[in-house]
Amino acid sequence: MSFNNLDTLYRQVIMDHYKNPRNRGSLSEEALTLEMNNPTCGDRIQLYLIVEDDKIKDVKFDGEGCSISLASASMMTQAIKGQKLSVALSMADYFSKLMLGEDVEVTDLDMGDVEALQGVSKFPARIKCATLAWKAMEKAVKQK
Repeated sequence: MSFNNLDTLYRQVIMDHYKNPRNRGSLSEEALTLEMNNPTCGDRIQLYLIVEDDKIKDVKFDGEGCSISLASASMMTQAIKGQKLSVALSMADYFSKLMLGEDVEVTDLDMGDVEALQGVSKFPARIKCATLAWKAMEKAVKQK
């Protein structure tokens, strides 16, 4: 597949998650809840996690922001749902390195659609948009 075709496919995946977000909404009061924002461009996310037996049983998000921020939150919730906390944190670390343009080793983590965001690393101003939900998840899990 040529670079242009792959780029077009990735853009379509991002726009699909933006227009049809997965796991959007809120969870019960028992959920770990964390709100974060990106003052640079106005992205705001509220993340809800239900953790049982060291696993993310359910996850939802709400908020507003750019297409990159909301698509990333949608992709993240799909990727981490049902995962052990340690795996979710490994995913966040992998994603952070991917966004910073670091060489990342091929991993057995199932990142789902998340890799469609790898082109964001070429736009430093947008990296905070893409990583906002992931940073919220890391912070919530570490505060647990």
